[in-house]
This record gives sequence, structure tokens and C-alpha cells, in this order.
Amino acid sequence: MRPPHTPRPRGPRRLTALLLFAAAALFPSVTPASAAAPTPVPGELRPYNVDAVYSSGISSGGYMATQLHVAYSGTFSGSAVFASGPYNCAQNTLATALNACMNTVQDLQLSQLEQTTRNWSAQGLVDPVANLAGDPVYVFSGSGDSTVKRPVADALADYYGRFGARVRYNRSTAAGHAWISPLGPNSCTVTQSPFINNCGIDAERDLLGHLRGSVAAPATTPGGTLIRFDQNAYAPGGTAAALSLDDNGFVYVPKSCSDGASCSLMVALHGCKQGYGYQGFGTQFVDKAYLNEYADTNDMIVLYPQAKATATLENPNGCWNWWGYLGDSAHARHGGKQIETIMGMVRALRGSTPPPVTDRVTLQSVDAQDGYVKASADGAGAAVGTLEDTYGLALGRGTDAKVNRTLLSFDTSKIPAGKEITRAYLTVARSSGAGDPWASPAGNRLLADVATGCFGGCAVEASDWSAPSTVVGGAQIAAFSSGSAASSDLSAPALAALDRSGTTQVRLRFETTPTSNAYLFVNKETPATLTVEYR
Repeated sequence: MRPPHTPRPRGPRRLTALLLFAAAALFPSVTPASAAAPTPVPGELRPYNVDAVYSSGISSGGYMATQLHVAYSGTFSGSAVFASGPYNCAQNTLATALNACMNTVQDLQLSQLEQTTRNWSAQGLVDPVANLAGDPVYVFSGSGDSTVKRPVADALADYYGRFGARVRYNRSTAAGHAWISPLGPNSCTVTQSPFINNCGIDAERDLLGHLRGSVAAPATTPGGTLIRFDQNAYAPGGTAAALSLDDNGFVYVPKSCSDGASCSLMVALHGCKQGYGYQGFGTQFVDKAYLNEYADTNDMIVLYPQAKATATLENPNGCWNWWGYLGDSAHARHGGKQIETIMGMVRALRGSTPPPVTDRVTLQSVDAQDGYVKASADGAGAAVGTLEDTYGLALGRGTDAKVNRTLLSFDTSKIPAGKEITRAYLTVARSSGAGDPWASPAGNRLLADVATGCFGGCAVEASDWSAPSTVVGGAQIAAFSSGSAASSDLSAPALAALDRSGTTQVRLRFETTPTSNAYLFVNKETPATLTVEYR
């Protein structure tokens, strides 16, 4: 569990070029003297006496800050964000990111985002949501921000409130899309590089005071050490660029923390077009975010991870991954490649031993071999279902009183040879349904049987309804009423049953025949996936 930080009280993806995410800075009422920024020196991350960890960020960095906080709420004690929206807002879809999580022409479905978070928590895909209760959260939105519009930030504040977090929301300035800092070179209302604005307020004092409980006045000149380190050492697979991350990261360490004082750790995340390697941007965010000055007088280490633009249209502006680019469908939860890279840095600074580095492959089900089968409760009269193209793949008891089971087929030969599989899980998307088959009867379970190879022939056939499986109930999927759901981790026998040389089939079925008409359709538009982690 995360330790409390005294004195803080504890309680509860081709349109990508349009994704302009930035950072903003606001000047306090008295502009501080401009001091020479510390020159980076090469070094490594080493352990310090860290007693609490927080996240902060602007725009795409704000989304990543929230992802870190929610996914690892056992580590992070609070978060501060400028110009971003609620957790998992994009739901792995660029169009949603653009239209619901920046603009407001599409409903961002806040209740669904909340339920997905709770489901993922129950499945162990993020830390327990109970950790969020009482956590301090600072949200900032300027009325001049037309990049991430005000209702999106409103939804972020609302999202956290649903989990009992203590939210402080600053929506009183005309700020543009930016990080707000007394050292910001831009006037308050503009949206332009370097996306650090002066609004006549000291937002860092406010956010740090809310996160920590109290804050001492900032130093006039940073007196600590700014260390440039190699991010490749923390990237799953060992290559930061493959994850749209820079080779270089930075950490600011005050002398007191180097000397052994008990210090907090702030993970500060730039926005799009603000990364170190983006068109010569350099360390402007590091130097002007006005965090190093407070770090010196408040025993606070500041970690500045760096994203990097891709040479393709996946991420040309060097944004953090909050919509699932480069195929990372787990970007917002445990196993997300950028999240795990940053967590490796956090663990290095806290002196905790990182888990073995893993990589992953996400396999899409083979549509030509997917389908569903219906039969009486005893398996009699089995027949292949015919409504897949209209509604999706059926599960549960339909209006014809037949019991439906779904077959999914995966090419598991794509799992790299010679690697040890450490974890795997299924993800399915709900299309429609009626009733609640998980409650008919109460406690009913949606199970995943696993077959090495195929249940019969790999094309769906009537006999698949009752064909024996290699592993019975190798995973289960908790109740969900909309969106997507991930299964529990496949059991050890189910992992062993994955056919490394060919096809693996999965049969989804309810453990008990529903006592009334209660069913759902899955994967009409969105194929099921099997995510396999290995090392």
C-alpha cells in the first residue's frame, strides 16, 4: 500500500495530427524573477527516501496523470491536471478522443466510464477503486480553452467525485490551452507554443497545497540537480522509441532529498508538442512548470518522463498515449506500455524491486471462424446461430428459450516463440441485450472454456455447443451492461492450453441455464481480442 504523506490528510489514434495537446502555465499576481534553469547532467535513477507519490500533467499529460492515479491508486496519493478529461475517456477510439474528450459533439458516457473503472478494479486490471476515496485531486480548466472544452474538464471533476475523491476545481480564469505557471512566457488567454501561460496566479502553490495539505514558499532559484537519464532502461522490450517515448527522461532532485530527507515524488507530464525531442523544444516544460522551485523548499523530487513523436500518423505530435495508439489497448490500466515504463521509474526512485519486464501481443479473433450455437438446456437440437451479422454473437437464453454459446477463434501461433507466457485475458464488446443473465439465477457466471486447437473443425458447427474442451472455465467475465469488458486472467491450465503452433478456440457460456429470457449480443462491430503477456 502507498504510505501517507504527512501533512496531507488521508481519506477516502489518421486524424491524429488534430490532437494538439499542450501544457499551460499561469503567473502569480507577483511575477517571480526569472532565474537560470539548472543544466541537465547525465545520470541514473537511484533510490531516495520517498514517502508519497503524486501525478500531474497538461492535456495528454493530464490524461496520463489520471491513468497513473487510477491504475495505480495504491501508489499514487493524488493528482493534479490541466485541461483534460475523465479516465479512459477515449475508450481506445480516436474518434471518441476527438469528439467526446476534446470537443463535445459526442457524449463521453461518464456513467459507462465509471462502471468500466469499477469492473476493471474488480478484475484486478487496476488497483482497488476504494483507494481513490479521500484522495486530493486538483483540476484546472480555462474558459479560453477551445482544445479541451470546459464540459470535458467538468466530467473529470465529476468522475473523481463519484469515487469520493476530494476535488478542487479552478475554472475561474480565461486561460487558453496551457499549463499555468508564473514562469509562463505566454499571456493567459492564448493557445500557442510553448503552451505555458501566465494568468497572474500561482497554480503550483494551489495544486501542491491541495495535494500535500500545506506548502512552503518557493525558492527563488532552483538549487537542486537536474538529472538526464536513459528511459530505454524502463521501457517494456527495452526500446523507448517503439512506445513513442524519448530516449531521455529527467528528474529534479533537491539537495535535501539527495542527503536522505523524507521526500515526496511528483510525476509531471508534459503535453503534446512539449516533449524534449519535439522540434527542438528541449527542457522548456521542465524549466518553466514552476515545480522545481517548490521542490527545493518542500522536499519534493520531480520526475519528468518524456514522450516522443512517431514518424507515422500514429502520434506525430508526441502526445502521451490516452487513446490506444500503436495498438496498446491496455494503455490506461495495468500492463499499458507507457504506464509500466513510468511505474518502472517510480519504483527505481522509491527503491522497490520492479517486476520482471514483460511484453504483450493482442490477437484479434478470426471473424470467419467466430459464431454462436443455440440448443436446449440439455444440448438437444443444437444449431448454428444465424443473427451474427444483424446483432452479434449471442450469449444466454433467448426469446426462443434456446441457450446460446459463443465461439471465438484466435491465431495463437503469433505468440513469439521461446517466450514464457505470464498472463492472458479476453476482451469482448457488448452490442445489445435484454435482461441480466448474470442474475438469472443470481450469481450466474459467464465462463470461457479453452480448446487447444478447435472444438471440432475450426468453422463453427452445431456440435461445438457441447464439445469437450481442454480447460473448462479457464476464465470468467463479470457482468457488464455496456461497452467492453475484460475477463479475469486465464488460469494456469488455460495458459498452458494456448496452441503456440496454430489456433486456440474459446467458448463463452453461462455456467447455469438462465431461468428467464436474459441474453446479450457481443462483438457485432468490435472483434474480441486475446491479450497475451510474455517475457
